[in-house]
Amino acid sequence: MVKKAASDIQKNVSLTPAEWHLMECLWEQVPRTSREVVDYLKADMGWSKSTTLTMLRRMTEKGLIRCEEGGEVRLYSPLVAREDALLQETEDFLSRVYKGSVGMLMSTLTKRQNLSREEIRELYAILEEAERKS
Repeated sequence: MVKKAASDIQKNVSLTPAEWHLMECLWEQVPRTSREVVDYLKADMGWSKSTTLTMLRRMTEKGLIRCEEGGEVRLYSPLVAREDALLQETEDFLSRVYKGSVGMLMSTLTKRQNLSREEIRELYAILEEAERKS
């Protein structure tokens, strides 16, 4: 297995849907043994052991996760923070679908969704914080 150092941690990375599932497993509990990852993804996604082990190997090679070997046990940890992956995914979506327009995104969401008073308050708070920062 390829080992990645902390300095190799990626910030801007796009994950495939399958990679998201595996990363969610690792973000939920760090670290996890290969057995734990296999069991989790079998129960959650119906993946076979070979599929999961292949994904672990590929994602380690891509620098998305770290593998630490200790005897017969391999421990896996994410090298991408959930927040960084979410931000990248959101930026990609916003750029691709809304041509970078946050206003157009919010307009679409508010037209299609019945927002609760609490959600509206949260949005105001987010906008007020953004205004303070600018």
